[in-house]
Amino acid sequence: MSATGPTWPDLVDSRYARGETYEHTGSTVIMTECTSLQFVSPFAFEAMQKVDVVRLASLSDPELRLLLPCLVRMALCAPADQSQSWAQDKKLILRLLSGVEAVNSIVALLSVDFHALEQDASKEQQLRHKLGGGTGESILVSQLQHGLTLEFEHSDSPRRLRLVLSELLAIMNKVSESSGEFFFKSSELFESPVYLEEAADVLCILQAELPSLLPIVDVAEALLHVRNGAWFLCLLVANVPDSFNEVCRGLIKNGERQDEESLGGRRRTDALRFLCKMNPSQALKVRGMVVEECHLPGLGVALTLDHTKNEASEDGVSDLVCFVSGLLLGTNAKVRTWFGTFIRNGQQRKRETSSSVLWQMRRQLLLELMGILPTVRSTRIVEEADVEMEPNVSVYSGLKEEHVVKASALLRLYCALMGIAGLKPTEEEAEQLLQLMTSRPPATPAGVRFVSLSFCMLLAFSTLVSTPEQEQLMVVWLSWMIKEEAYFESTSGVSASFGEMLLLVAMYFHSNQLSAIIDLVCSTLGMKIVIKPSSLSRMKTIFTQEIFTEQVVTAHAVRVPVTSNLSANITGFLPIHCIYQLLRSRSFTKHKVSIKDWIYRQLCETSTPLHPQLLPLIDVYINSILTPASKSNPEATNQPVTEQEILNIFQGVIGGDNVRLNQRFSITAQLLVLYYILSYEEALLANTKTLGKLCIGEYF
Repeated sequence: MSATGPTWPDLVDSRYARGETYEHTGSTVIMTECTSLQFVSPFAFEAMQKVDVVRLASLSDPELRLLLPCLVRMALCAPADQSQSWAQDKKLILRLLSGVEAVNSIVALLSVDFHALEQDASKEQQLRHKLGGGTGESILVSQLQHGLTLEFEHSDSPRRLRLVLSELLAIMNKVSESSGEFFFKSSELFESPVYLEEAADVLCILQAELPSLLPIVDVAEALLHVRNGAWFLCLLVANVPDSFNEVCRGLIKNGERQDEESLGGRRRTDALRFLCKMNPSQALKVRGMVVEECHLPGLGVALTLDHTKNEASEDGVSDLVCFVSGLLLGTNAKVRTWFGTFIRNGQQRKRETSSSVLWQMRRQLLLELMGILPTVRSTRIVEEADVEMEPNVSVYSGLKEEHVVKASALLRLYCALMGIAGLKPTEEEAEQLLQLMTSRPPATPAGVRFVSLSFCMLLAFSTLVSTPEQEQLMVVWLSWMIKEEAYFESTSGVSASFGEMLLLVAMYFHSNQLSAIIDLVCSTLGMKIVIKPSSLSRMKTIFTQEIFTEQVVTAHAVRVPVTSNLSANITGFLPIHCIYQLLRSRSFTKHKVSIKDWIYRQLCETSTPLHPQLLPLIDVYINSILTPASKSNPEATNQPVTEQEILNIFQGVIGGDNVRLNQRFSITAQLLVLYYILSYEEALLANTKTLGKLCIGEYF
């Protein structure tokens, strides 16, 4: 039903005559939802933002209907752009509007005296403030004879404006007085399906003509409290497209810290998601606002899920993994705590449904994890369908090279989710994680990194291994690590391989240095997580009794190649760390394994800057030479470096007749040997009395 008032051509002429100007901006169109309401489409929104008249002309009538408030105002006002091209575009807009019946009712709305309307609205605001928010009296509208819907139907344009304005101001006042507590306001004007479009027209015109009385952010906040508020909000922003970022930031800033915990938070999140679907190019910017304000974490995840589905890449690390990892592993402790609370609160709800953003996030991560797994048979399937399968045969094939980096990123993310945010994996998640961790990557630097992460994750979260079959699978995989580490190091070209880490962990288990293992795990994973020493008990038994006995560790250590050109520039866990720990625990003397040659070769293979572990290694080696492991066995000492070997360092002679006159050892190696000589002599003098007593005791 059209309101009475001036016709479209009449008002065009009158506005031009008054010389009113209008700086044209854009708006958008629609996307059919499950309800009968249409939302503005990204295509239409972009057309309005850019004032792309050609695109606007291609819109269907239902799409164009949603943009009429902005388009009519654009056509009525003299533009700031006086160019010939805009004049041609404006003619096309006039042609578009000329055949639309609803244009006349909007023209009638624009013919009202808005100055007088604003004065009456200000008086009503003052009256309501004086009465303490009461709504008994109204200056904008007299006593209503019927309900709001009937009054709206029977009213002319000025009264329609007053009806909507009065209702909107009442909601805005209640919002300002609610102290952040959410309420839902039933309003016929915003609920009647027959007059939704007309009410939206009035709302858009009111906000455009009375911006000081109706700031768009305050109007957006009020619309969250009525039915169909998200739809009205999208139309309002579509007709003022330049306000998109302002509205989004305002809604986020006023939002809840945890949006899935309340009705208000969920409605706010839904409204912002609709806005971002309307303008997807700004979705990630809105997500940045969410993180900046530490509000509405569910919205941040939801926008990321939408973006991940649109920009999905099979091989690359997804935006969801990057986003959540950045929140939990970034340097901002406030953000980390905020998002961790979102995870914990989400798990405390009695039942998660598919409508929960946390559930959707977990499902998407699980799908990504399963998507890169090798062709596998889960341990559950093995147990139920093929119990005769040999237990020592791994059911996992190799991990594809193009998936290794993504697999490492997923492992670190799950470590952060479980260790920092307190996520408790479901049985399915634990099963798939174990499958990924025990897969076998190619011998590349990324493959070495993946194996190291998998190993540390097994140590950090031993609860992932819960059945005997899974434990056997883990043992087989660890045995594979021991067997393949030399090949990985030689093929990948990485000096710090996972073999040294295995050896170091084994030594820590034998010496019961569980805190050192925890530090090693946290350092490798790149995050500080709480690991209870008691959770390592089963892994300790496996290491010390099944895989790495102390004698095996000691014998294996001396066969590990030294690190070429060892310097502080080489990071990670190296053979020198393992040898240092074994020297401290006196394992070499206990099992009568000579370590002298290995230490000598490593001293020769050094360069600047000096590696920080070299001097402690020399000191503990000297101590193991001069001090017996026990009084009962005074011969349990290591052999010192020979005099000839020392001379070789300074004379350039490697041994025998093989003289290398043109290539000498580095100055670093010579200084280290000099340090060894001086420290040895100093320690010898300091321990002369003790050594003498031992010799006398041995003699008698």
